[in-house]
Amino acid sequence: MKSALAVEHLQELVSIPTVSREDAETTDWTEFSRFAGALRKLYPLCHSRLERETVLEHSLIFRWRGRSSTEPSALLAHYDVVAAPPEGWKRPPFAGELSGKGDDQLIWGRGTLDNKGSVVAILEAVESQLEAGLVPAQDIYLCFGHDEETHGTGASAIVDLLEQRGVKPVLVLDEGGAIVDDVFDQVDAPMAVVGVAEKGTAMLRLTVDQSGGHASTPPRMTASVRLAQAIMRLNSRPFPAHLTATGSDLLHTIGIHATGFTGFLLRNVSWTRPLLVPVLVRKSDELAAMLRTTQAVTMLEGGHAVNALPERVSAIINVRIAVNSSMAATITHVTRAINDKKVRITVESPGEPSPVSPTSGFAWELLRSTIEKSFPGTIVTPYIQNGATDSRHFTRISRGVYRFTPFAMAREMRDTLHARNERMLISSYLDGINFYRALIASL
Repeated sequence: MKSALAVEHLQELVSIPTVSREDAETTDWTEFSRFAGALRKLYPLCHSRLERETVLEHSLIFRWRGRSSTEPSALLAHYDVVAAPPEGWKRPPFAGELSGKGDDQLIWGRGTLDNKGSVVAILEAVESQLEAGLVPAQDIYLCFGHDEETHGTGASAIVDLLEQRGVKPVLVLDEGGAIVDDVFDQVDAPMAVVGVAEKGTAMLRLTVDQSGGHASTPPRMTASVRLAQAIMRLNSRPFPAHLTATGSDLLHTIGIHATGFTGFLLRNVSWTRPLLVPVLVRKSDELAAMLRTTQAVTMLEGGHAVNALPERVSAIINVRIAVNSSMAATITHVTRAINDKKVRITVESPGEPSPVSPTSGFAWELLRSTIEKSFPGTIVTPYIQNGATDSRHFTRISRGVYRFTPFAMAREMRDTLHARNERMLISSYLDGINFYRALIASL
């Protein structure tokens, strides 16, 4: 049975621990080579009939020549994963084990959702369409990055290469939103949220340098206390919430399908937004993140001995910059919130928000119609992607960049992204393959 074979392929590829790390020298690149070798074995037609290139040793490009190359498309995914210490997992993170039966059957493991599931679903769809003799109307590029979880150099290099060759895709589809049914309780139907832009991403380092000494005679304000106070002041001053044009489109779409007073407010968002914004911010962290620049302390460093005062302490603030803001505005807000000249702020890995892709025209209408046909009864709506993806690099060569993962993801599964017990419904994975088959046939 074809579906059983597709599941076996995903199991095998999830079992290869392609963990990318901030320090590339500590990454086990032999696993990445093993992954590429497994793809050759599992997808022979993709490797014999498509043109395959390797970029920066490990990122992959496949070119499927169509009857024309004037309006190509690109399907993106990445095969590196974040680390997965085995402690606390119900199933081993790199075993690709199955559990349950029927519609409740799951596949467990790091990368099932983020993002090997998409890599494998794309290749399964292409392999089956090649077997069926399909020749696409336009060229299709398959681009699989190797370090999306760290620096995204693979995707950037792929774009450099395509740009040199004059390739300008009319449609670029990467990971992002999904099929969800538990974000907006005013709507009964499942929703396909499609990212038309993504927030900027930056790491801010807060550093305090101060004289040390013995812990038995501490001053009133140690470096650690000063840093802690700065963090607390920043935490107490969140970025202002705003409703962008995309956010308004999202709420209006929800309002069309919602009933009662809530539906009325959402349908008339153009003048009810002053009432809606504070309500949405309080409703959930997911909704709040859609409306503002976010800040999160992710790392703390300092100290060299249990009985010595640290002379340098620092914190990393992971900032996701709203599309109606900028890196400069973010720095201004953080500086004013901390309000302490002895806390030094430096920017690491700055990244501005992406351009907003259109919600009209060929690329959007093709994506929308394919989603509606593949997932009957699903409401399609644009939104702003909170996380960073490889697609941000492709905005250099395409206006039609969209972020949508064709899998149903309940909240309990979304919560496993970059966390323990990452898993995916087998039925969702198979639906994703069918989505890519349909999309490819229309390109």
